Amino acid sequence: MSQALDLIRAVMGAPDMDDAQARHLLAVALQAEIDPLLHCAIVGGISETLAMERAAAWTGFPFFEHVPQGLLGRIEPTQLEDLAGMRLFRMQVLDRAVDFTAPDFVGLLRLKQRLASNPQLHRRICLLPASALRDYVTVAAAPELITAARQGLAQRWPYAAAQLELTAPARYGFALGVILLLAMALLAPFVAEFWLCPVALALLVAPAAIRVAAVGTTPRPLPAPRRPPDPELPVYSVLIPLRNEAAMVPQLFAAIWALDYPPARLDVKFIVEAGCQQTIAAIGPRLGDPRVALVVVPDAAPRTKPKALDFALPLCRGEHVVVFDAEDIPDTDQLWQAALRFRDQPDLVCLQARLLVDNGNHSWLAALFAAEYAALFAVLLPALARWHLPLPLGGSSNHFRTAILRQIGGWDAFNVTEDADLGMRLARRRLRVETLDCNTREHAPLRLRNWRGQRTRWMKGWMQTFIVHNRNPGRLVAEMGLGPTLVFEVLVLGMIVAPLLHCGLVIGLALQLAFGAPLFDGRGWSVFYSGVLGLGFGSTVAITLLGLARSGGLRLALAQLLLPFYWLLIATATLSALADLLRRPFYWFKTPHEPVASNQR
Repeated sequence: MSQALDLIRAVMGAPDMDDAQARHLLAVALQAEIDPLLHCAIVGGISETLAMERAAAWTGFPFFEHVPQGLLGRIEPTQLEDLAGMRLFRMQVLDRAVDFTAPDFVGLLRLKQRLASNPQLHRRICLLPASALRDYVTVAAAPELITAARQGLAQRWPYAAAQLELTAPARYGFALGVILLLAMALLAPFVAEFWLCPVALALLVAPAAIRVAAVGTTPRPLPAPRRPPDPELPVYSVLIPLRNEAAMVPQLFAAIWALDYPPARLDVKFIVEAGCQQTIAAIGPRLGDPRVALVVVPDAAPRTKPKALDFALPLCRGEHVVVFDAEDIPDTDQLWQAALRFRDQPDLVCLQARLLVDNGNHSWLAALFAAEYAALFAVLLPALARWHLPLPLGGSSNHFRTAILRQIGGWDAFNVTEDADLGMRLARRRLRVETLDCNTREHAPLRLRNWRGQRTRWMKGWMQTFIVHNRNPGRLVAEMGLGPTLVFEVLVLGMIVAPLLHCGLVIGLALQLAFGAPLFDGRGWSVFYSGVLGLGFGSTVAITLLGLARSGGLRLALAQLLLPFYWLLIATATLSALADLLRRPFYWFKTPHEPVASNQR
């Protein structure tokens, strides 16, 4: 016990600390089941580097702030899954092998004891901060990590990977199929009415029916959550992929530090591509905290968010992992609420928190975008979860069991809506996904150009997801089930085709009026299509208003009168996405973000 107390004094830089104070620090750390070395660094407000430097001086081993350059070392691909817990790395230094290690508190005590019985150990063992060891290991393993990030899903799941399935024939065949579907639905009043009417019904009425059913479905009732004690909460990894987001770094750090979660159980990783030097420079001065790490992703195609996430996934220490975007401000209780749900529901593998747009009153475009989010995250996704149907996840605030996420191959590096694709792969494995009654505040694009670029990427990603999972329909039905497969087809294909069809119908009816043709003929097709338009508009308004009510955004209700115009904008983005799918299927449009103060939210 005396040596443990001496080590506490050394790390805290307080040689005169009495036994009672040192024993209290040690007892609190052990009771919370955290490493006393980490506890001392957090409580004392000292950097991880300084804590290890003091510990090394106490043990008598040499200390390095970073691994010296020019040393030989290699990480084997079979070790990638163990990178997060790696504490020791052996390298060749001149004529001998030297172990560079970042031991925990107990390891430091053992090393001091071993050194007393074998003084030569100080020539073969060097101490360094855990962050320095992680950085070196990440660099040493970078070739294997980037290969796994790009190829891992294709190796684990070759029949559901965009890299393999999005061949030129598949993409051009899909584009031709979309054009034929549109033509069939729009020509149904004039040719082959008996055969084409079901097509029109499937494409137009089925998505509206799902929205109507969602409006009538109440969220799953859950008891009021009670925060577990700190020792009962697991380590939680927080992944924050950034690309050219230097201005967002201060806001992000403030949002992360505001989380109500034990500091010693946070594993926060900012994931930045090597070419984003300004973002790296903005994060650098904040890296002294032992909870924070910077993961620099080597420049390699595809330059997508899911590739960056896949690169960092083997480095996660947490039992659970969540993804936040650059502009996200999550509710402070979101992590412990997710951890509680995972603890109480062992079969649950993924939770989608509610994304809440909080600058909807800034412009008509933001108001429509905010209402769209409200309908999706406050109404449709909870209904799909209640029905045990596939959930197209949002790109942020997805919580996972880390082990399961690794087992299914992580994210698809080549899919530009990796969230929707991952939701479908979870459904194919029949894994349980639910929604989490917590908010993450985001802001809508304020410029039409940015909105169009983002929406084009989303539409292209849904096209990718539809193509990839329909390459073998029989296998899809066998894995997902017939009912969930039909809902997947209706939802995803409806998101792609419905805006184009609605605009086509509006244009057709407008042309009839312009040329003086009778709007309602004897055959009833004009009545049918007018009814379809009314059903589509009515169901969208209903789900939107309900979503706004649940999200506290009814002040945006009046702006929803512009929904037909908004659908026209979505239709133009869909056409752009179709062209993009053919020309540059894996191109990622990066949505620009601005800090909260800049938008005066």
